[in-house]
Amino acid sequence: MSDSHTPQPPELVVVPDGGGTDGQEQASAAIESVAEPAKVMRIGAMVKELLEEVRRAPLDEKGRARLREIHETSIRELAEGLSPDLKEELARFSLPFDDNAPTEAELRIAQAQLVGWLEGLFHGIQAALFAQQMAARAQLEELNRRGLPPGTRSEPGPERPGTYL
Repeated sequence: MSDSHTPQPPELVVVPDGGGTDGQEQASAAIESVAEPAKVMRIGAMVKELLEEVRRAPLDEKGRARLREIHETSIRELAEGLSPDLKEELARFSLPFDDNAPTEAELRIAQAQLVGWLEGLFHGIQAALFAQQMAARAQLEELNRRGLPPGTRSEPGPERPGTYL
């Protein structure tokens, strides 16, 4: 975690789907697990910023109660953008608070745990996308090694009808 005040969500690189290689299938499965990646990224950035706020400033009981509500709402919203298996995993790691306002330490732990889980999710997506890129690159290199079929132009440009001597 950095001490910067602006959260920096992980960079995701998306490549077009080019066929059914193993890396592409893994990336597709990872992407399908997150139905709303933009929403998950926004909530992740917000949760990370909340963790920084909890670390910086002492909170009174009302502030802790409000952060508890935000934390619980964040988890519900996150779950809406996830596949059933990821929802179940999130539920296992994000145990609910009791009825009293949580202590600052409890809030810090809950927020840090959620931020860590989200970062793990982002890293998993990045790894799957990297595998997809490598598979696409290998497929392109294989096509280049085979060469172009006879009669195929290698340079784009207007067609030139007729015979030139």
